[in-house]
Amino acid sequence: MPGPRESRHADALVGLHRRFAATGVALPLRLWDGRELGPPAADYRLVLHHPWSLRALLLPPTDLQLGEIYRSGAVEVEGSMVAAIEDLRRFRDGLTTRGRAAVVRLLYALPRPPAVADRDRARLRGRRHSRRRDAAAIRHHYDVGDELYRRFLDDDLVYSCAYFAEEDRDAPVTDPSVLDRAQRRKLELVCRKLDLRPGERLLDVGCGWGSLAIHAARHHGVEVLGVTHSANQVASARQRVAAAGLSDRIAIEQLDYRDVHDRFDAVASVGMVEHVGADQLEAYVAHLADRLVDGGRLLNHGITTGQRDVVRDFGRDRDTFIARYVFPDGALVPAHHMASLIERGGFELRDLEQLRPHYGRTLRHWVANLEDAYDEVVQHVGEATARVWRAYLAASAVAFDRGELGVVQILATRGEARLPLDREHLSMRSGEQHVLGLRREHVEPEAV
Repeated sequence: MPGPRESRHADALVGLHRRFAATGVALPLRLWDGRELGPPAADYRLVLHHPWSLRALLLPPTDLQLGEIYRSGAVEVEGSMVAAIEDLRRFRDGLTTRGRAAVVRLLYALPRPPAVADRDRARLRGRRHSRRRDAAAIRHHYDVGDELYRRFLDDDLVYSCAYFAEEDRDAPVTDPSVLDRAQRRKLELVCRKLDLRPGERLLDVGCGWGSLAIHAARHHGVEVLGVTHSANQVASARQRVAAAGLSDRIAIEQLDYRDVHDRFDAVASVGMVEHVGADQLEAYVAHLADRLVDGGRLLNHGITTGQRDVVRDFGRDRDTFIARYVFPDGALVPAHHMASLIERGGFELRDLEQLRPHYGRTLRHWVANLEDAYDEVVQHVGEATARVWRAYLAASAVAFDRGELGVVQILATRGEARLPLDREHLSMRSGEQHVLGLRREHVEPEAV
């Protein structure tokens, strides 16, 4: 039986829950004494393990506080993490100034929470965006272990926004074949935008596990150099390249992009600019321009902020959940800013496509995959890391759906490039089976 003090705390939470319901968001809760509040048939339920759990979750009202309390295990989310974050955001946004003050008073009536440990946060040293520090930041994110990524990515281990067809709009996020097709469609779209031709050389900056390199070499006949700081990715990508019989056309190197000095017919930068740093983007664009021959093509695919004048620099503003645990030293800029930098860097802009709705859908697939394999993920990376990734992927899905984040593909050329005059070559209808009917040739990378 709970004591008088815990009963008072539970009664305070009941009053707080009524305040939530008044905003139109009746959060489904389970208290530490087993009592349940809110709708019985919800997509999720917040389980509060302590009388102070909800106070710790909501005060201060920041993404860092919410993420750290969930990571600590003081709060559990049964069911859909995406639905839980959507409701918490709706509740926060729906409060008036007076309502917010009343909620804060009720939260302060709950016990004071203990301090939360941050043992697995990123701890980087040295000058920001030096080669050594950039390598450490990349290793923090990508060398957590291939087993984690295998559990939530598609069959080809593509860790960037997929490209869905209209027929996928109502497809369940629990169907892995939908994500597989969408990622192959994205790889093919990148190759078609670059208008790759047999015998050309492609530089794949931030090559991940080699999926784009393999696709481009196998289906477009190009030679590829892929570079990444991640030792895990290099070992796995090399194994996958060898298994595909493409070692004579693909080289994967553990290398900083600034140390690539050859010239190429095309450069693909997919999911790379997020790591470069806002104050380094101009130099990054200049370096990529120097890597291209006259008439060379650049495809830059990167996450952007959804607000026109908002720059999110995780290297300077470190008190966010993403900066502390996920993407240390990363940065996001508005789409127009990235396009302007590319144009000022000597490129001619040829195409810009906003893929924001595609990334929200991609992330929902990733979250569903992670939640389905959650126990296996915990076995490989531990409970705290698994919670970090579940929270990060789900919060990102909500941010893309709300327009707070975007992802833009920009095609640009250095000098006069002979590209198709129309957009017919980008239509998947002319090569749907070539892209989506590929025989599954997934190669399990060895543990590294």
